[in-house]
Amino acid sequence: MKVNLKTLAATLGLSQTTVSRALGGYSDVSATTRKRVTEAALRMGYQPDPLARRLATGRTDTVGMIFPFHATEFGDNRWGEVIAGLSEALGEHGMDLSIIPVLPEKELETYRRVIDGRRVDALIVSWTRVDDDRIKLLQKLGFPFLAYGRTTSRIPYPWFDFDNEAGAKAAVERLINFGHRRIGLIHAPLEYNFAAQRHAGFLAGLRAAGIELDETLVVASPLSRLSGYQAMVRLLDLPSPPTALLIDNNLVGIGALRAIGDRGMTPPGDISVIVYDGVSSDVPLPFSVTSVKQSTGAHSGRLLAGQVLAILAGKPVSEVQHLGQPVIMPGESDGPPAATLAPGQRSRKKTVG
Repeated sequence: MKVNLKTLAATLGLSQTTVSRALGGYSDVSATTRKRVTEAALRMGYQPDPLARRLATGRTDTVGMIFPFHATEFGDNRWGEVIAGLSEALGEHGMDLSIIPVLPEKELETYRRVIDGRRVDALIVSWTRVDDDRIKLLQKLGFPFLAYGRTTSRIPYPWFDFDNEAGAKAAVERLINFGHRRIGLIHAPLEYNFAAQRHAGFLAGLRAAGIELDETLVVASPLSRLSGYQAMVRLLDLPSPPTALLIDNNLVGIGALRAIGDRGMTPPGDISVIVYDGVSSDVPLPFSVTSVKQSTGAHSGRLLAGQVLAILAGKPVSEVQHLGQPVIMPGESDGPPAATLAPGQRSRKKTVG
């Protein structure tokens, strides 16, 4: 039989108001009474009515993520790991995660509807843009939020991000140290802040080595495997293709590597490749891929949850800003330019599966 508040209060000989406030941890109830009520609730298996609790506190115990839906974005299983870690960590604190997929052109409208309806206690803003109207709206309305990525907003706000510029620069420096000078870049649309930062890091790496940018070696690509394939074909068809390449996201990277394989080429003997975030383990390749690694799996999801909880607890913005540092994870997809290798060191022609 389910134990309700009335039964619990009657068993303890206390008023329902006292029991409710004791369970809520209110300081106007003595520590002794709070302890007595809590122990009895555990012993009797009491569970508070979530609807009644929400009406009393004004909270939904739900964190929302309004997701601009592109089916290709769910092709990256690491994103699923982030969501799983986030949901699990919130659940440990009695909170749920609500993902609301929307068409990109309906985003702001959906933000307003969710906020006006008080459907969630806080929002996580994903795929942040350099100039982000969603964050401007949330700041204007004073609604709790966490940005998964930074923007150029001058108003302080909570965010979780990685040093994308440093990661891209380190990748370029690695390729330069191998002896490459014709280094290409395939990047996501520069409206996304992560892409703009990685693009800046790529340019900074070239400048630091005194290498002049060849704009024909820099190709923009939408976030999909097909677009990555097409961008790679465009680079390989150049009269003088790059000898090395940085790809700024793993969705595009998978398509680009397939295009390389379909040309009968294999990294690193034919072309060196570094992929930001690497390639998912479920993608079969005959070589390991050198990557710029950052913690974007379940661990990041749990960190995001911790930051959201800190926001809801009223922590100052300066304490809810996290910048992770990426590292280069060496693989078998990069090395010296083919012209510097002895014939026996050059890769055999194999097709990427």
